[in-house]
Amino acid sequence: MTEPRTPEPPHTPESRQAPGAQRPPESSRATDWDLRKLRILKALSECGTVTATAEALLMTPSAVSQQLTNLARQVGVPLLEAQGRRVRLTDAAHLVLRHAEAVFAQLERADADLAGYARGEAGEVRVGAFSTAVPALVVPAVRRLRAAAPGLEVRVREAEAAEAYELLASGHVDLALSLAAHAPTARDPKFTRVPLLADPLDVALPSGHPMAAEAGLRLADLSGERWIFGGSGPWSEITRAACEAAGFVPEQAHSAAGWTAILSMVEAGMGVALVPRMAAQRAPGVVTRTLSPDQPMRHVVAAVRRGAEEGPALARVLRTLREAAEAYRSPYDT
Repeated sequence: MTEPRTPEPPHTPESRQAPGAQRPPESSRATDWDLRKLRILKALSECGTVTATAEALLMTPSAVSQQLTNLARQVGVPLLEAQGRRVRLTDAAHLVLRHAEAVFAQLERADADLAGYARGEAGEVRVGAFSTAVPALVVPAVRRLRAAAPGLEVRVREAEAAEAYELLASGHVDLALSLAAHAPTARDPKFTRVPLLADPLDVALPSGHPMAAEAGLRLADLSGERWIFGGSGPWSEITRAACEAAGFVPEQAHSAAGWTAILSMVEAGMGVALVPRMAAQRAPGVVTRTLSPDQPMRHVVAAVRRGAEEGPALARVLRTLREAAEAYRSPYDT
C-alpha cells in the first residue's frame, strides 16, 4: 500500500518569482509612498552623491542612506546600486522619480489652488532676477501691481542669471527672471518657462571714435578694437559669442563686471563694449550705436516651478511682467 502523496502547492506568481527578487508587501501601494523620502531620492538624482545630497538637505549622509533604504523597502524594488565607491540610481528609481515629478507638480497646483481660495489676489510672490532686469522689468511691474492689486506683495532678490534657477529649484524664490542662455531647457519637467523679450545689444564707443558716426555700423567692423567685458560669467560668454558669430574673437583689453565701470573706461578711450539696451546708462563722452544688419540679442525669460503658474498671485505677477516687457519693447520695435 503506497502512502498518499502530498499535493504540490499551486503555482502562483510568488512561487514563480526568481530567487532573491524583491516584491512589495501586499500593503505597499503608491498611495502610501512617503513624500519626504521621495524628495530625498529626487535630491540624490540632482546632487549626484549621498554626501552632496545630505549637505543640500541639511541631513547627515547616514540619515539620507537610511531614508532611501526605507523607501526601497517600502516600494519593494532596489533604488540604488554600487558603482565603485559611489552609488547610482537604478532603472526602477528613475521610474519612481518620473511618477514623483508628476506628484510634485500636482502638489504645487494644490498649493496654488489653496492660496487662491484663501487669499484671492492677495499674497506674496518672491522674485529672483538678474541686475539689469530689476529696473527695466521688475520695478515697472511692481508699480503696476501696487495700483491694480495692492494686497499682492512682491519680494525681489537680485541674483546672477544662473543662480536664479538654483534659488527657484530650492524653493527660495517663486519666480526666476533670467537669460535663456543660462536657463534649463524647455523640456525640463521641473520648470515652466515664459519668454519675455529679446534685448538688443548695442556697442558703446568713445564719442571721438572714428566709427561713432559711421552709418550702417556692423559688429565685424570692430574686430580690430580693444574690448571691455567681464573676465567670466554670463556677460563674458555673451560678448564672446556675439563677436564670434560676427567672425572674430574679441581682444579683451580690460575686465569689469559693472556697467558704470565699463562705460567709464569706454569714455576714457580704453576700449569698446557691447551693452544690452536694458542696461543702457547715460554717460557723457560715450556714444551707443545700433548694429546692423544682424543685431545681436540676449533673450530674457521668466520661469516658475511646473504647476505653480496656475496660482492666482503668481499668474498675476507673470502677466504683469509680460505687460512690462511689452511696454519696454515697444519704443525700439517701432
